[in-house]
Amino acid sequence: MATDYETYSLGDWKLQHGGTISDAHVAYKTFGDSNNPAIVYPTWYSGSTSDNEWLIGANRTLNPKNYFIIITALFGNGQSSSPSNKPDLRPWPEVTFYDNVRAQHELVTSKLGVKHLKAVLGWSMGAGQTYQWAAQYPKMMDLVIPFCGSARTSLHNQAMLEGVKSAVLSGKRASSAGVCKGEATQEQYRGWTDDERTVGLKALGRVYSGWGFSQPFYREKLFESVLGFKNIEDFMLNFWEAWALSKDPENMVAMLYTWQAGDCSAQEPYNGDFEAAMKGIQAKTLVLPGQTDLYFRMIPSLMSEEGQG
Repeated sequence: MATDYETYSLGDWKLQHGGTISDAHVAYKTFGDSNNPAIVYPTWYSGSTSDNEWLIGANRTLNPKNYFIIITALFGNGQSSSPSNKPDLRPWPEVTFYDNVRAQHELVTSKLGVKHLKAVLGWSMGAGQTYQWAAQYPKMMDLVIPFCGSARTSLHNQAMLEGVKSAVLSGKRASSAGVCKGEATQEQYRGWTDDERTVGLKALGRVYSGWGFSQPFYREKLFESVLGFKNIEDFMLNFWEAWALSKDPENMVAMLYTWQAGDCSAQEPYNGDFEAAMKGIQAKTLVLPGQTDLYFRMIPSLMSEEGQG
């Protein structure tokens, strides 16, 4: 089957927490001339490489005429190594932002021959990877632009993600093993029936609907006036459930672990010292929270934990 992205083989990829993805690969897509200043632009929760392309174009800041733009795909997104394309690897191991960024660094330097980056930027989990890049390879880039994302996943965000995880797992009557854990029954793993996938993914979509858009969005009925849905139930069925049903449930659970465990201080030389990790960032940084976002907000008291500005 033809794809609109490329893959780079990583071999047996040893993970931060001790597991291994055998014969691993990272998916990516590039735009522009490789002689131009390079920008890394990681994907977000559930997003494919094509989902990042809305910021790329001749009339946009990410102009391929000016930059060599590298979209990198998260482990678990279905393009890079994921439960959906590695059915022999069960239970799926714990994959962190650290593991993703180390793989992306290998791609950028060894495959693409880039020694220095103009910038790293990303949205949501892409912002988490942006912070991770800045702390993990602080001399590698000039600029980092994380938008609507955090350097360490807040407790509130972890709680929200527990609801999303529990919703999808309920489709096969499984439960969460806890915060920063996967499925409680994964040691006695069994796959999903078609009905279980449908039930679990529909539940995921409806739970996420309350977090993907803000109270003002719903209060002003922008799903009708801007997006063209007839009413809120039409929006649930034909936006949220349709989005969720296009995904793989195990991929979604795998990425939820990565998101919940996000903490760019959980590595050498910081060893959990979040303030030291923030001080270790050398790149110029533009942090872009969202005034009406529900978990990446413009609240000064949250800045130290959530990486907002």
